[in-house]
Amino acid sequence: MTDIAAGEGAQSDGRQASLRRFALSDAAFRNTTRAAALLVLLSLAGVAVSLVNGSLLAFSTFGFEFLVSESWNPVKEKFGALAPIYGTVATSLIAMLIAVPVGVGIAIFLTELCPRPLRRPIGIAVELLAGIPSIIYGIWGLFVFAPFLQRTLQPFLISTFSHVPGLSSLFAGPPYGIGILTAGLILAIMVLPFITSICRDVFASVPPVLKESAYGLGLTTWEVTSRVVLPYTRVAVVGAVMLALGRALGETMAVTFVIGNAHRITASILAPGTTISAAIANEFTEATGDLYTSSLIALGLVLFVITFIVLAIARLMLARLRTKAGR
Repeated sequence: MTDIAAGEGAQSDGRQASLRRFALSDAAFRNTTRAAALLVLLSLAGVAVSLVNGSLLAFSTFGFEFLVSESWNPVKEKFGALAPIYGTVATSLIAMLIAVPVGVGIAIFLTELCPRPLRRPIGIAVELLAGIPSIIYGIWGLFVFAPFLQRTLQPFLISTFSHVPGLSSLFAGPPYGIGILTAGLILAIMVLPFITSICRDVFASVPPVLKESAYGLGLTTWEVTSRVVLPYTRVAVVGAVMLALGRALGETMAVTFVIGNAHRITASILAPGTTISAAIANEFTEATGDLYTSSLIALGLVLFVITFIVLAIARLMLARLRTKAGR
């Protein structure tokens, strides 16, 4: 009896020791993940505080006029963020108008229509676009893509829409090659892999029984895609689009090479312009004086706020989509 009691006591001690080890490991894991989350929040708060502190001089000097003024004259120390804001929004909008339908279309082709032996090579080729450094895109855009557009697409757009009301001013001016349209096209190529890869993965995750049932009812491939695949994956597709938009808003080097870096606003998307990130990259090392530096930091704060607003809108859209899906 004594041996049995001793054995049971040893087993009980062993179980308690195992439970203590599990509790300690679980607590360590929980505290580590909490610390990582807090570190992200602290880093974000530190960036925000640094931007606000660095831009105080610019906003105290120009006030709200800084956001609505096109003037950018370092000699006279007159600075306004409207032209870079316009360029950032315009190039990102052009990029998304092109990249979203093309990226989603490629993903649909790879999952629904592409012959199986070609799916992997085409998918790898698309994903390789994401691994190319942005400066390579910029060099290629400046020396290859921009001259090509100057000789072909831009003259065609100018001649085609020169007598169309509204569009004549949108495609007006000489074919520079570089400009807002060129920057938007480069951004479209850069964000295309993000949209395509995510959409392809989520389209492939649709249960085959859903698509097979739809085909069994006589639906075409387009009807299956539009009525089954896209509704089933719309939350992930919206997330992919917003991820690509955030990438487009913050792109620096590729845009700097091909946008022309002109602080002015014109109705024509063929004209040179600038973006917030391009303006900071071009002028920060040459900024002389506290007001000039503060104005560039204020541009960074504006870009930070724009990105935050875009992400907030994306979260609201995703929450509404999930709510509708739950209903």
